[in-house]
Amino acid sequence: MTSPTYAFPDGFYWGAATAGHQVEGNNTASDWWAREHSPRTDVKEPSGDAADSYNRFREDIRLLADSGLNTYRFGIEWARIEPAERCFSRAELLHYRQMIDTCHEYGVEPMVTVYHFTMPLWFAAKGGWKRPDALEKFERYVRYVLPILHDVKWIFTINEPNMVALTQGGTEGTDFIAASLPAPDPVISKALVDAHHMARDVIKSALPDAKVGWTIACQAFHAVPGCEKEMEEYQYPREDYFTEAAVGDDFIGVQAYLRTFIGKDGPVPMTDDVERTLTGWEYFPAALGIAVRHTWDVAKHTPILVTENGLATSDDKRRIDYTFDALAGLHSAMDDGIDVRGYIHWSLLDNYEWGSFGPTFGLIGWNKETFERQPRPSLNWLGAIARTNTAFHPLR
Repeated sequence: MTSPTYAFPDGFYWGAATAGHQVEGNNTASDWWAREHSPRTDVKEPSGDAADSYNRFREDIRLLADSGLNTYRFGIEWARIEPAERCFSRAELLHYRQMIDTCHEYGVEPMVTVYHFTMPLWFAAKGGWKRPDALEKFERYVRYVLPILHDVKWIFTINEPNMVALTQGGTEGTDFIAASLPAPDPVISKALVDAHHMARDVIKSALPDAKVGWTIACQAFHAVPGCEKEMEEYQYPREDYFTEAAVGDDFIGVQAYLRTFIGKDGPVPMTDDVERTLTGWEYFPAALGIAVRHTWDVAKHTPILVTENGLATSDDKRRIDYTFDALAGLHSAMDDGIDVRGYIHWSLLDNYEWGSFGPTFGLIGWNKETFERQPRPSLNWLGAIARTNTAFHPLR
């Protein structure tokens, strides 16, 4: 039997994503670097040089472009731009501008995230997003980076604000998209919504043609039969509150990997027979289509970009399986009239997964001694899909 294929519209964005702290290396002025090197650290290993993408970004963008992918989503590190309060680095600003220029040189659409989890240590040390002046400090940073974004079409204010609020804005650790999520801090939640709306307005005022939004971590929540009310009460502060805040934006980013069942007492543990990824999450490619449909409804038909979706695995064939089935679910949602503008895979490179290099998400691996890039078959497979706008499975 021949595997089905799925045609996507012309102009669809196909790409891969990274985050600064996870791939650049030596983000020494950040709260995460301090956490990694604390005598009481709770992380398995420090980020160190990470993938050294700070120095090798040109090669990384070239590999992405050569594969056929047309979009690179990456982040600007606030801790590099403002390593000490009011001490702004012009050189670091120009470094990120060079990344944008390199994308344009290779015919790649740059999608730029202004804030992706990590923050300057000086900002975190006095309360982070709980600071009474948090909005003022963030606005100052946003205005400083605006000049390098003048020809960037897609700008993300904040990455996964729900995860930031759930992890206390960086002060209580970061176990992203865990099976059981703590209650988000309501002060941080509101501060992030206010920060997003402020940043959106500042960027749109200066760059009216830019498309501005933020991204949400979606878990494809499922209710145990009879627990629908409990699921809604669990989901709202952890996801829907932030999705609702995107109404009126140019787009909303959906980031989906797994599903979570909610019972009377919260998340229900996975059974032993469930296939698990290297992060310990359930292998569940249908999560993407479910998350896109839910987000479309809650965000009142705000256009969607899939800004993260992928698999932590040592088996690249399984990565292709997962991604193809996720794309099938995405295509089904689009067939039902949901406006989806692109699919950005997580991630371009194996990266520092917030405490460990163990979970390998990358379309590209790298040698830990030399940093030599090691593209996987999944990179060229996804690039071939991008060239034709047709999703296919090479082995089924």
